[in-house]
Amino acid sequence: MGDLDGKTALVTGGGRGIGRAISQALAGMGARVIVNYRSDKTAAEETAASMPNATAHQADVSDPVQVEAMVKAIGRVDVLVNNAGAVRDKLLIQMSPPDWEELIRTDLFSAFATTKAAIMSGMMRARWGRIVNITSVVGLMGNAGQSNYAAAKAGLIGFTKSVAREYGSRSITCNAVAPGYVRTELTNKSMTDEMVGELLKVTPIKREATADEVAAAVAFFCSEKAGFITGQVIAVDGGLSL
Repeated sequence: MGDLDGKTALVTGGGRGIGRAISQALAGMGARVIVNYRSDKTAAEETAASMPNATAHQADVSDPVQVEAMVKAIGRVDVLVNNAGAVRDKLLIQMSPPDWEELIRTDLFSAFATTKAAIMSGMMRARWGRIVNITSVVGLMGNAGQSNYAAAKAGLIGFTKSVAREYGSRSITCNAVAPGYVRTELTNKSMTDEMVGELLKVTPIKREATADEVAAAVAFFCSEKAGFITGQVIAVDGGLSL
């Protein structure tokens, strides 16, 4: 018997990279996994097909109307992992209002929309729920050229702690995982090999993380053993944020 037998888990941006690893980890715990995607239908369906009792579901999670429709179609969300995100890296003086606003909407506002919908879908009534937000080491440290991304990810940490305080009495936990550098399609677009090399030089464990290592931290937060842990942030970063 798995910790999540009979539970439904929604993973936003769950078709690729870290999201795919998280989806598979939760499926391994017995959950029925909903692999959310915005545009890459092929990746989401391939990920869903790799797991028993999993389905792909399209929705732009930065749009509350689409989120509400998705959660209504799912029926109930017991476990929510807010993983969907984007990057628009530029120095502050080169950044346009859309570079800021659209990034904040995708990486931070989406968590508000999905978390509200998930809590109302049945977590409060069941007096049980697991919410895990994927933030970033950049939200802990900041990073040149990523003021929008750092603001969104730092905001996600504050959001995590506030939700934990609001719903802990209902046995709904809310925690965050802050990955360091993980080689994914998203990071490959924003970081050169030279940039990665410099980052690894200042990482005490001299390597990048794997998506499975991030997923393991998420899986722990979703387990029964983590039922008394809420409002916390685990940095899976090889010591980079020390």
